[in-house]
Amino acid sequence: MNGPARITALTVALAGMVLSMGGCNRLQARDQLNKGVEAYKSAHYEEAIGHFQKATELDPSLPMAKSYLATALAQNVVPGLTSPDNLKNAQQAISIFQEVLAKEPNDINSLKQIAAIYFSIKNFDQAKDFQKKVLAADPKDPEAAYTVGVIDWTLAHENTLKALASVNMNDDGEGNAKAPKKVLQQIKDENTPLVTEGLQYLNQALANRANYDDAMSYLNLTYRRKADTDFNDPATVKADVASAKEWSSKAMGTRKANEEKKDKPGGITMDSSGK
Repeated sequence: MNGPARITALTVALAGMVLSMGGCNRLQARDQLNKGVEAYKSAHYEEAIGHFQKATELDPSLPMAKSYLATALAQNVVPGLTSPDNLKNAQQAISIFQEVLAKEPNDINSLKQIAAIYFSIKNFDQAKDFQKKVLAADPKDPEAAYTVGVIDWTLAHENTLKALASVNMNDDGEGNAKAPKKVLQQIKDENTPLVTEGLQYLNQALANRANYDDAMSYLNLTYRRKADTDFNDPATVKADVASAKEWSSKAMGTRKANEEKKDKPGGITMDSSGK
């Protein structure tokens, strides 16, 4: 066999070996992925992380491997805790989800997961930003709209409590008419944009899930924050409180109806439209 022929033969042989090794790695990666899923289902998250990491190493192109790894890592994030270690765990999971988004910018799961992680570590601005990205990809997603409304109420509620605490007062939930005008003006300035946006998104959530009782509950709470911002107009404050009570009643009635549906044999599973 002449020189060029030997080189060609060797090249073909090496290519075959690479393909064989690649195929073997892919099979091993899928095996690790399956083992990771089983460990995750059993709430063995550290074990699951190990399997998912191995799967991504064996086959970086394996679909869902990075998403599963990031989801498992997110289980190590403790809600409400802002310690350096917890923030590090959160950022690790977020970074891997962002790798997924680099290839699939509209991957709803990654967008939602990042939003949820930011929410759990109280980074509300980023959480809201990613929920709005979810809505840009799927305008009819009721959970994303609901969560924006929840964040807006949370921030408005914190602003209200802080302002009232400065004059040794508690929130009465009905406009806080006894608070000094200066305090109420401060609350109005801080909360008007949050209340306006919150009502918009909570109503959007209900438009896409008519029996969304949690959204109704937060409409009750948000109208109580609106009452603070309308302090200069007693009639509007009264209307705000009336709306709050109406939504509270609707929420309780709808929640009861939803629970009754769940308890019925062969009950209907609610889809994103609430049907």
